[in-house]
Amino acid sequence: MPTNKLQRINEDIARTLSALLREVKDPRVQQGMVSVLAVDTTADLKFCKVYLSVLGLEDEKRMLKGLQSAAGHLRRSLGQALNIRHTPELIFKLDKSMEHGAHVSKILQGLDVNNSEDTQDGPDDETDV
Repeated sequence: MPTNKLQRINEDIARTLSALLREVKDPRVQQGMVSVLAVDTTADLKFCKVYLSVLGLEDEKRMLKGLQSAAGHLRRSLGQALNIRHTPELIFKLDKSMEHGAHVSKILQGLDVNNSEDTQDGPDDETDV
């Protein structure tokens, strides 16, 4: 579990990176709407895993290559924006949990379940005599 300081650094990195990713001009990165879901920085601030979600992703490999080529620029800009001693090396990971959730939701909505037999209006209408 991260300490409070590390948690604040993770939040600052996520907020700053989400703004910086909008400014990247590489067409490989601009495939869709990119959102920073989470940031996980090591305790020594050497590495930082950035979990991204992309709405409208066309090619996952091209997106990751574009992010890796822009990582140096993003790291330098991140170091200038944040006042931390060491700027971590950025490792980008695509998180497909939102897409998977939407897919499962679509499948569940497509099911034709007849619940009329299971749900009745209440117990039998027998009265005590």
